[in-house]
Amino acid sequence: MRMVRLASIAISGLTSLSLVACGGGGSGDDDGDDDTAPDADVTVPPDADNSDFTTLISREWTIPPGETYKCIGVQADQDYYINAFRPLGPNGTHHTVLSISDSLGGFGGLQSGEYDCDAGSLALEMLFASGVGTDDLEMPGGVALKIEQGQWIHLNLHLYNTNPSEDLTGTSGILVKTLAPGDVVHEAEMVFAGDGSLNIPANMTPGTTHWESGGCTFDEPATLFAYWPHMHQYATHQKVTLTVGGNEMVLHDEPFTFTDQYNFPLGTPIEVADGDSVFVECGYYNDTNQAVTFGDSSTKEMCFTGLYRYPKQALHLFECTSSFGGL
Repeated sequence: MRMVRLASIAISGLTSLSLVACGGGGSGDDDGDDDTAPDADVTVPPDADNSDFTTLISREWTIPPGETYKCIGVQADQDYYINAFRPLGPNGTHHTVLSISDSLGGFGGLQSGEYDCDAGSLALEMLFASGVGTDDLEMPGGVALKIEQGQWIHLNLHLYNTNPSEDLTGTSGILVKTLAPGDVVHEAEMVFAGDGSLNIPANMTPGTTHWESGGCTFDEPATLFAYWPHMHQYATHQKVTLTVGGNEMVLHDEPFTFTDQYNFPLGTPIEVADGDSVFVECGYYNDTNQAVTFGDSSTKEMCFTGLYRYPKQALHLFECTSSFGGL
């Protein structure tokens, strides 16, 4: 049975370029290949009932010991209105990133078919991302993320084989549920809120926390219906605060666990207006002898919350981050 997590909102003070990926990390070696990094959980067990889902995109892979990226690009043969996502992430899958583009090349250097790639091989319009332990994302009725016929669908896989000498093989991908065009009321999107300029000091005292933060002020009305906290293995806590109509709302304030990167659908969607804002605070503990900065690999960190909202309006997925908003 799959657990559905509904985010509760605590109200406080009512008056008041490395890109998306994830690594191992923690207190491992500084070369990014520490063998203490966990393999991904199998997010879709072999006996899971996938009868309501279809495979949007996937690829087989075989990798030697260590960390690598594999990509695949396919052209959409029809319009898709996606109302639910399920990551297919067998052992060795550290993250999946699903993005779309009107053409190949350009930002990220996207290619057709299967190819070796890196963390920057993705488009600036993201549909879905998953990490270790990410569960299904079910959107409200009538809400969908659209892929247009002729657009390029791109899957970026960050893979990690912790075996000391043997190859690892699997198939990773994204399963979806779709709506008929006539059933779509709102076209949605995903954007990241947070910060891409991190500097976590070395040799921290046990029990202390280093905080980084970022976010944005909204310039268009929108309805938020889900969010996805994303950090790496030095991360210990994330707090997300919305300011709506001058009132602060604590959307999320929980410890962060790398192996439990859940989606948080909102039981009651939140409407934000022009001038409202989101502020993401990320806590870390680093006991290694080197500072940790932003990046995709095992010895790097991130400070993001993926916001799912409608209507679609973003120029790019980093428009709500403090460091990448000017892309």
